[in-house]
Amino acid sequence: MRIALVAGEPSGDFLGAGLIRALARRYPDARFEGVGGPDMQAAGLVSHHPLEPLSVMGIVEVLGHLPRLLAIRRDLRRRWRADPPDLFIGIDAPDFNLGLERSLRRAGVPTVHYVSPTVWAWRSGRLRAIRQAVDRMLCIFPFEADYLQAQGVDARFVGHPLADAIDPAGTADAARELLGVDADETLIALLPGSRGSEIKALLPVFLDVAARLAEAAPQRRFVIPAATPALQARIEAALDGITPLMPIEVVAGQARTVLAAADAGLIASGTATLEAMLLHCPAVMAYRVNWLTAVLIRRSLRISHFAMPNLMAGEALMPEFVQDQATAENLATALTRLLDSPVQREAMARRFAALHRELRQDAGERAADAVGELLDGSPGPV
Repeated sequence: MRIALVAGEPSGDFLGAGLIRALARRYPDARFEGVGGPDMQAAGLVSHHPLEPLSVMGIVEVLGHLPRLLAIRRDLRRRWRADPPDLFIGIDAPDFNLGLERSLRRAGVPTVHYVSPTVWAWRSGRLRAIRQAVDRMLCIFPFEADYLQAQGVDARFVGHPLADAIDPAGTADAARELLGVDADETLIALLPGSRGSEIKALLPVFLDVAARLAEAAPQRRFVIPAATPALQARIEAALDGITPLMPIEVVAGQARTVLAAADAGLIASGTATLEAMLLHCPAVMAYRVNWLTAVLIRRSLRISHFAMPNLMAGEALMPEFVQDQATAENLATALTRLLDSPVQREAMARRFAALHRELRQDAGERAADAVGELLDGSPGPV
């Protein structure tokens, strides 16, 4: 049996690795191929292309990478139409994967999409493309499956693998010890994103916020986890022009350790807000994209919140600042309020813990169950 998978960014690489491991237990002779990063490759994927070219976000930002993205998709389409796999799984990256899924499905390959596109938030016109491209949608949040089923899509809520991977009991003390954080130090996690476009837009603002907070309270310490060596080099280069007295440290990976250890965080919108929630780290969210991307998105936006904890809760648990509101002054003020209020931080952490329990569903196994039904020819329960 051959199962093809394509992930579009590091968070998808993590999801794909858990699914590959669960499928390998059910189908020991299965072979896995496609596009994935180090996690999926460690789980057994043979990757035909590197993950990094697909890790681009934003309508305008994608344009500069479009020729290479289209070339990769053409290669995969030719490869798998000439020698079809038993099943294809697109992991997130809907702008890349839905077109590939539609082409392969027309050629008779069963298709699964893991992580619902945010049609409930914006671009609901993509529902037609989803119905054409996908035999089954695997949803990591419960409200997504409810919405898609009402729209005629075979959708299953499987839970979120991060909720399974992260211990609800918390590991703050161990994380602080691992990072060498003293008991009297205030640690602030800075996560400006895992994409180059995010680093360009947010890192200068985050460093400005850190400078303001450090000036107000010198005992504050800042840690930036870098998702890849390339991003670490880019962040460290940006820090070269800052006074060495600034207490900012860049570490390779370890985003979860940093969030678990932190008293508070300043975080880019995306998976990091979910990780902060699952690690019960009080945080402030910020996000900026190219101005033209923002204009195009606003025309079809149907949500009032951006951070995932806020979307799940239906209220602004985590303060969030987007585009023109994401200034150093606004972010520093919001973080200062959070740091100065233990009651607010504890209340936020309690709500995060309740949302964590809702998502903890043994997602890899439930996703493999849903995929296995298609591989074995059983429709399974809806």
